[in-house]
Amino acid sequence: MKATDFLSHVSLILRERGEAYGDIRENMQDTANRWSSTLGYKVTPEQVARCMVDLKLARLNATPRHLDSLQDICGYVAIIAELITD
Repeated sequence: MKATDFLSHVSLILRERGEAYGDIRENMQDTANRWSSTLGYKVTPEQVARCMVDLKLARLNATPRHLDSLQDICGYVAIIAELITD
């Protein structure tokens, strides 16, 4: 698979998730609020996305050729970029 095709698919996934789950900022903030309550300290939306990257990297240890995890990592990195630049 060509890198540009891979990234095009990641873009499609991000659009589909946006339609399913709503605004990414609101979704990441909702998750950060829940994690903050669970953990007992403040978690930011950026930290949520970075932790999700870590989760996917850990999964790649077991299945290093799993494209879904690679796509999700790229998606979460794009979300981080959006969160820190807007």
